Amino acid sequence: MLAAQRQSWILEEVRRHGAVRVTDLVTALNVSDMTVRRDLDALAEQGLVTKVHGGATHGGGSTDEPSFSVKAARERRAKEAIARAAAELVRPGTAIGVSAGSTTFAFARQLAGVPDLTVVTNSPPVADLLHTLPGPPQTVILTGGVRTISDALVGPVAIQAIRRLHLDCVFIGVHGIDAEAGFTSPNLMEAETNRVLVSTARRLVVMADHTKWGVVGLSEIAALHEASVLVSDDGLGAGARQVLRESVGELIVVPADGAGTNEEEE
Repeated sequence: MLAAQRQSWILEEVRRHGAVRVTDLVTALNVSDMTVRRDLDALAEQGLVTKVHGGATHGGGSTDEPSFSVKAARERRAKEAIARAAAELVRPGTAIGVSAGSTTFAFARQLAGVPDLTVVTNSPPVADLLHTLPGPPQTVILTGGVRTISDALVGPVAIQAIRRLHLDCVFIGVHGIDAEAGFTSPNLMEAETNRVLVSTARRLVVMADHTKWGVVGLSEIAALHEASVLVSDDGLGAGARQVLRESVGELIVVPADGAGTNEEEE
């Protein structure tokens, strides 16, 4: 297969799944690790993909914001495993904040059995899902605001609704994680809204699959050290794990197949 054919196939895989791993491409294309990395370099130079540790994600600048449906189709197994692990941190009788996003939507599905729970969210899909879950009754508070392409309610109305709250824990998903930039979003208003949400609780849990590492959005939500817990999947590289162990309060890494959890503390 010619280089152009390989790169076209790789690009189609990135567009279909949102991200690809070098190891998977090596197996699928039956070529060397170095050949795959050269192909990814070529695609990255054209702005078609963004290289991340161990693979690549869909190309785009710091303001590129996928829709909720597009994000929901990416890394589904990893997000489900992350959501299950994060849900184990939720205690009955508490008040939690849940940001918008496909990972937090997966997380919300895991909350059905938690009694006497109050959930504040700026995500209409999360609020709708929680209202339809079986199990003990829960209180769901949906903020107002301007709806973004990623189905988040943001801006002054959302911020005003959130600002005076005092929550036990906040659970957020993020667009990117970077050693210097921290946790980021491509949307200025969403980042500002999430910053206020984070400020309402002493405990912050960030849920992000491995493809978010090395990605930098336009605006910072929080610094790495502000996260009490970061839950990710085992696609996260050794270098990223080391940085995160030294930065966040606790790093929880789960197998993407959800077979169990591997907890790593600072």
